[in-house]
Amino acid sequence: MSHDNGRNPMRWNCEAQGCFNVKKRPKIEVFADCLPGRIAFTDVDAVTEICGNFLYLEWKDHQGLGVGQRVLFQRVTSMCPATVIIVEGDAEQMTVRSLCTVRAGTVNDAEEADLEDLRNAIRQWSDWALANSAVGRMKEVT
Repeated sequence: MSHDNGRNPMRWNCEAQGCFNVKKRPKIEVFADCLPGRIAFTDVDAVTEICGNFLYLEWKDHQGLGVGQRVLFQRVTSMCPATVIIVEGDAEQMTVRSLCTVRAGTVNDAEEADLEDLRNAIRQWSDWALANSAVGRMKEVT
């Protein structure tokens, strides 16, 4: 299903189809012994790309990142044109308490915010991404 404005709602009905996390979420823990030491896969809540620039959203019900995600986001944003917005809030109610960004390997302090602040941050990133194409700076993937 395509939407002209990019809207992409979840079409899963837990009451009719069962718990999404049980039925559809990959059980990434089965790969734990495939990676060295305590390294593990992490999930990312949302990602998009505009003109070779990447925006990741990570939603937390508490403030802060675990060590593994912190290192991952610092390295990803150091190595490619990527920004991470870490949202502290209630995903069920879509309320936001704070935002924290990771850019160029730096995890910035969280700032008090609400849903409209998050929407504005995404719009600002989108405008920036459109004006700063990274495609010419990267090898095209075909």
